[in-house]
Amino acid sequence: MSQQPTIAIVQEPPVFLNLAKSAEKAISHVRDAANAGAQIVAFAECWLPGYPVWLDFAPGAALWDDSGAKALFRLLAQNSVVAGDKYLTAFQDLAKELNIFIVLGTHERDGTTLYNTTFTFSPNMDSPVPHRKLVPTYTERLVWGRGDGSTLETVDTPWGVLGSLICWEHWMPLARAAMHAKKEFLHVAQWPIVKDMHQVASRHYAFEGRCAVAAAGSIMSKGDVVDGFASLKLNEREAEMMLASMPGDNDEFIHNGGSAVIAADGSYITDPVFDKPTLVMGTIDLTVQQEAAQTLDTDGHYSRPDVFELTVNTQPQPRVKFRN
Repeated sequence: MSQQPTIAIVQEPPVFLNLAKSAEKAISHVRDAANAGAQIVAFAECWLPGYPVWLDFAPGAALWDDSGAKALFRLLAQNSVVAGDKYLTAFQDLAKELNIFIVLGTHERDGTTLYNTTFTFSPNMDSPVPHRKLVPTYTERLVWGRGDGSTLETVDTPWGVLGSLICWEHWMPLARAAMHAKKEFLHVAQWPIVKDMHQVASRHYAFEGRCAVAAAGSIMSKGDVVDGFASLKLNEREAEMMLASMPGDNDEFIHNGGSAVIAADGSYITDPVFDKPTLVMGTIDLTVQQEAAQTLDTDGHYSRPDVFELTVNTQPQPRVKFRN
């Protein structure tokens, strides 16, 4: 087994809000990454079919009963994956065909609630492993529900444990501690954009967890948003107007990437890449994290279980329980 697996981060725009066309595009990018030598391919937060940028930039996004916001939520729900659907099956088949691991950020619909969900596809499994974001951040609560501990999962690979967290989960100390206890060799940190503080959080996670980190950010211009919406070919004037109300010209980036690959000592394997669509590639040297464990192992010799104790509830939390 190679001690130096290669990770690729797909820093390319989706076809915004168009699930079918974004899935096609993602599959093409995964094939390109595999052809370039990647054994693990990662995408940014809810890449499929795009981060709900109107929450951050459209002036009326948070107004009560706004017709544009409601229409965009409905369209997003219609373009979200559902567990076991043909889109997730296609990625699972692709992982097996190419013998690679895929970490894909999605919008997932369960009933009528949406979740910010990462699916990890293994060539050795028949279905992907989901992780639902535990706490949507700020305006994200207008579109997503909260995940629970049942999806705080990892996947085994030939090189060790592969895990991921989403965005501001990297500032949840207990979530980090739970993941460090799983002994990741590689952690995928998904962000909408890997700006300065997100770089700090990703490098800190690598140093604290003594694991490599793939910090995955998206790249998307206002034009990508407008064109993606137009590809749906729908007469949804209110939704279109809300997207158009975002400031800036169509050629300006809303998200400008910043994807990077980070070693277990916090140094960059691949420096952050901004302002261009590309594959961000990095090769991980497992000996770096093995040696780094000499000085710090937060779930081992640098822990104090006699002082601190963490219990993680991994039971699903249904809102209604039916009993015979």
